[in-house]
Amino acid sequence: MPPLRHRKVLILGYRAVASITPGRGPLRRSGGGGWGGERWGIAAGPFPPPRSFPCPGALLGPRPPALRFPPPPGKTSLAHQFVEGKFVECYEPTVESTYNKMVVVGKDEFQLQLVDTAGQDEYSILPHSFIIGIHGYVLVYSVTSLRSFQVVKTLHNKLYEGRGKTRMPVVLVGNKADLSLQSREVRTDEGKKLAESWGAIFLESSAKESQVTQGIFTKIIEEIDRVDNSYGRSTGCRLM
Repeated sequence: MPPLRHRKVLILGYRAVASITPGRGPLRRSGGGGWGGERWGIAAGPFPPPRSFPCPGALLGPRPPALRFPPPPGKTSLAHQFVEGKFVECYEPTVESTYNKMVVVGKDEFQLQLVDTAGQDEYSILPHSFIIGIHGYVLVYSVTSLRSFQVVKTLHNKLYEGRGKTRMPVVLVGNKADLSLQSREVRTDEGKKLAESWGAIFLESSAKESQVTQGIFTKIIEEIDRVDNSYGRSTGCRLM
């Protein structure tokens, strides 16, 4: 049997940051549509820095807070589905989590180290740890959020620059594809076109679907080997 090979993959996506709506007097509501659609105001004053709250009801209790929550892309739910085989809707905001899982692709076995990074935005400065020792990337946006789609474009550009504009294995994932067409802000063909411009693999997914989620991480392993092999043919050597 061939030796077990190690692959380290980063999963990145948009950081959903809670924003505070200043107001006057007691807690009040404006707008409508529930969590993410309503805006809650409190008396004006100094406010703490924004924090990410992927599951506001679980963290803050039933009382509506003075915060507005843009929907996260669901990259952490994808990671949980891949590693644990279950859908996790509510979780603590990701700082950085690392998971290890053995994956069989064809006749080969891989020890996949998956790093679920803290969410990013267009102003994030990517650390060297996002470049050095990383074999591939899974970039996740939500098909219900144009902003998250725009942010993954910026993230890819920063990674590409950081790696010296060399080819890099990438799977672009449009998550939450199970939601209604009315909630979509990014069409399937837009995701395909972006992935093609990168020379990357494109998939749409739902973190609720185990088979589709498993396929994402199988694809990134295949893409790592494809890029390594093409690089080896062009330079006369093979990356290990």
